[in-house]
Amino acid sequence: MSNPPLIRGYEVVIGLETHAQLSTVSKIFSGASTAFGAAPNTQACAVDLALPGTLPVMNRAAVERAIRFGLAIGAKVAPQSIFARKNYFYPDLPKGYQISQYETPVVQGGSISFLLGDARKTVQLTRAHLEEDAGKSLHEDYAGQTGIDLNRAGTPLLEIVTEPDMRSSAEAVEYARALHALVVWLGICDGNMQEGSFRCDANVSVRKPGAPFGTRREIKNLNSFRFMQQAIDYEIQWQIDQIEDGLAIQQATVLFNPDTGETRSMRTKEDAHDYRYFPDPDLPPLVIAPEWIDQVRASLPELPAAMAQRFQEADGLPAYDAVMMTQSLALARFYEGARDACRQPKLVANWLMGEVSKRLNAEGRDITASPVDAGTLAALIGRIADGTISHNAARQVFDALWAGESTSVDALIEAKGLKQMSDTGALEAIIDAVLADNQKSIDEYRAGKDKAFNALVGQVMKASKGKANPGQVNALLKAKLG
Repeated sequence: MSNPPLIRGYEVVIGLETHAQLSTVSKIFSGASTAFGAAPNTQACAVDLALPGTLPVMNRAAVERAIRFGLAIGAKVAPQSIFARKNYFYPDLPKGYQISQYETPVVQGGSISFLLGDARKTVQLTRAHLEEDAGKSLHEDYAGQTGIDLNRAGTPLLEIVTEPDMRSSAEAVEYARALHALVVWLGICDGNMQEGSFRCDANVSVRKPGAPFGTRREIKNLNSFRFMQQAIDYEIQWQIDQIEDGLAIQQATVLFNPDTGETRSMRTKEDAHDYRYFPDPDLPPLVIAPEWIDQVRASLPELPAAMAQRFQEADGLPAYDAVMMTQSLALARFYEGARDACRQPKLVANWLMGEVSKRLNAEGRDITASPVDAGTLAALIGRIADGTISHNAARQVFDALWAGESTSVDALIEAKGLKQMSDTGALEAIIDAVLADNQKSIDEYRAGKDKAFNALVGQVMKASKGKANPGQVNALLKAKLG
């Protein structure tokens, strides 16, 4: 294992805590809806409001999703776990405490692997526990006052906590991307970061190599991967500056301002004892029978790592390509559909990582919103594979397909006159004419200058107006040049 990168002589230590909103239709301890976008306080029932006499009832679907996650990451699913009261006062927390898990969480251990460049990294997880979300304070449009929306109060969360295993902002971002892809793949979270369904807290500290861990500061509620990298990078430099100036780092909770690119302290960071955790007397221990775990295991989809391995072994894809094809379940299904239709797995992967990915990213679209479907992409790749069109011509066809000019690859090839010239006699006539006009290039090639051959190929392609089959041109030229 290579040594972690140093920044100004300091080693960075990062751990992430991620809140994934579980994809249940009702809240974790009540029957109120979890639908996003409702008018304030229209989805908060008596249990969510903590009215006297109300009691929480566990949502079985939330537990099932926690089990799915635990099995997917190779963790221990606790046969019995405990819910605790995490006591603190905040206006959007009606009970004065949050129901969470502390000493005995439902998911214990596990790991997540991902690629960082060409290197495979693995981050160990400490735990994943079930808890309820708080409400939301609204500061805008209230004439200097604060409004409280309790629609989110009681929304089911799975808080996923890593060990302090990451050593750079890039590594933290790639871990977060891999985790995001996994929870969406499993169907336990919709992953919508704009709506708050997937948000991360980053614990960041710095130290000299070999020294004990430094004092950490927690950056709260990072809801985009870009902001996460910016926030961590700024925090690293800030902490090093403080230390270099002879100042001590104070444990704190900080917020990131994307407009300024800076973090700022919000409050002194609490420790666990400050929350006065104790078992919730209104909730019995959560007991998960082995039979239930077996049922959930049987319902799991093929996981990304297993699917990537299959793509390597069955399709002959390089490891990197196979991982890229399993970045999301939707992308994997698109790849499989195109591959099955044209039997060109490497070409399909190349196009998805290249032209398709470039267009989707530029337009902020997901693969499910691609204007070119799997079957149409396969038809285009098939025409490249059988020599009907060149790669350059294929890009022109793809442009037209993306713009919605037609859904027929063959019709576009004909309409745009992009069919490659593959008639040997016609090609030989063009090559003979080019050779007759380029004796200098012929002499240079025979003298061992490979660039001269490329120049001749270019002249042939120019003379054919780009329609000559490059493979045939190369073969015929070499034969004629001896």
